Amino acid sequence: MRKQMINSLKVGDEVETQAVVLELNRAAFSTPQRAGDFFLRLTLGDVSGRVKAVMWEPPVGDEAVAAGDVVFLRGTVNEYHGLQVVVSDLRRLDPGKVNRAFFQPVSERKEDEMVAELKGICEEEIKNTSLRALLQAFFGDEDFLRKFSLAPAARTIHHNCVGGLLEHTLEVAALCRNLAELYPEKINRDLLLAGALLHDIGKLEEYRQDSLSFEFSDRGKLVGHISIGKEMLDRKLAGLPDFPADLKLELEHILLTHHGQRDWGSPEVPKTVNAFALFHADLVSARMNQFTGIMKNHPEGGGDWTEWDRFLERSIYVGGAKEEREDYPCI
Repeated sequence: MRKQMINSLKVGDEVETQAVVLELNRAAFSTPQRAGDFFLRLTLGDVSGRVKAVMWEPPVGDEAVAAGDVVFLRGTVNEYHGLQVVVSDLRRLDPGKVNRAFFQPVSERKEDEMVAELKGICEEEIKNTSLRALLQAFFGDEDFLRKFSLAPAARTIHHNCVGGLLEHTLEVAALCRNLAELYPEKINRDLLLAGALLHDIGKLEEYRQDSLSFEFSDRGKLVGHISIGKEMLDRKLAGLPDFPADLKLELEHILLTHHGQRDWGSPEVPKTVNAFALFHADLVSARMNQFTGIMKNHPEGGGDWTEWDRFLERSIYVGGAKEEREDYPCI
């Protein structure tokens, strides 16, 4: 069956395609005659983008669908605060029998080039022997490196694609390198770069490796990547008994504070110059990826302003922008 890409849909189209369920909410009918019944509000996605959908008579029982499912759907496209698919038929598919390339976006950067850059930082830029040994303990493990190279950095907000974690990590390292050059007397360059490479290692366990939509694992939901990353760091450091105590303490602090604020998930706020620098480098990489991603997804002829983004809490002015837009940006 031919795959209709979501970014090609327009008002009036008849839809018969596959998609992954990114979000699903049950909503109750407000009319008395439908009391006790519910309908579905969904966000459906593929590698080309995402679209809102509604289904008035959803499947129930063993046929019910859930977030993360790959589905076959039929319906029509209408206009309701943007494009919306009114779904008439919705069935789960076996994710092992679909073309994963339709559903999992991939980083625009080549994996082998990013891995080479990562290894270059570990082997050539880090001069401190203890930190080099720690990084080798992580990235010298081929299984760990393979998983790290394929993992997303997030599910929906930034660098949410295969290879996204590695791409984001290298961006953070580049920003940290620049900060270290600006403040050479204050910042410990080796420590900051090591923190940049390790700050998101917990995301390898935060997301399910088998999920097409980068669903959270149970451990990811219950513990979170910050605490998971701290545990992973502690396990590696246990195998390096001569690792300096002061570096261990600072690295622990960097990992635990890299979200910057308690409201954003960090159990503590940055209290060293290295942790403060890492937090801001991490934030800039994430926000710039969000910002430029919205610009890429803005359709040609769509006006000077993008749609409102609920994460950035703004629309973005793109008037006069001349950048080329990719056909299939990350979702």
